[in-house]
Parts: sequence; structure tokens; C-alpha cells
Amino acid sequence: MFGETITFETPGRGLHEITDPIAQAVKRADIETGVCSVFIRHTSASLIITENADPSARNDLQRWIQTLAPEGDTAYTHNSEGPDDMPSHLRAAITKTSEHLPVTDGVLDLGQWQGLFIFEHRSAPHQRSISVRVWE
Repeated sequence: MFGETITFETPGRGLHEITDPIAQAVKRADIETGVCSVFIRHTSASLIITENADPSARNDLQRWIQTLAPEGDTAYTHNSEGPDDMPSHLRAAITKTSEHLPVTDGVLDLGQWQGLFIFEHRSAPHQRSISVRVWE
């Protein structure tokens, strides 16, 4: 088994692709056939596999999730870190904190238009830690 933690700086809300750094970790693992598990250690950001070719798909996804958990809802009681605090937790709760990706011939086995993204739900920049594990 191979494991490491990679830290990313997000500039704020949005989808930030991390496919290449995770693919580099898979190469360092030197495992031909197996599974790569990625886990984000946060409650206000998530991981998602989505289209990496056409940015309009990501823009639509962001608009959609903002309608599901809008900022400024007066029903929220958890707002100690600002108006995006509770909506960020809700958005993370309905997406994922981990993904499992196949490794084939020593590389991530993603589809042609698939990419792995940090889905940052907070409006301010954040440092996000991703745990990566690769095994046969």
C-alpha cells in the first residue's frame, strides 16, 4: 500500500481540478493494477468526478447546488463563520468526501472527459488536505 497527503490551496468557491497531482501520486505508488482512494479532510468542501472539457457543465453544477443550499436562509442557526458556513456544510453533505478510482497499467483509469475536482463550497480561499491511498 502507498499513502500520502497532498495539500491544495483553493482560491474560493468553485470546482478546482486536482486530477494531475493525484495521477502523479499514483505514479509514485508504482502499482500496476489497483485502486486509488482519495479523501478530503474537511466538512465544507468535497470531491467530485465530473466533466473536465466544457466549463459550462461545471458552471451549471455550481448554480444547481447553490439553489439546493442557498446562502442567507434564515432557518440556518449555524453561521459562526459567516453566511456561507452552513450552506457549505450542506453542500458537502450531499456530495462526497471520498472517491475510489481504478488504476490500470500504473495510471488512473478515468474516462475521456472525466476529471477529479475539489468542490470548494466556501467563498474565501482555503487550504485543503487530501489523503491518497493506492493499493493492489
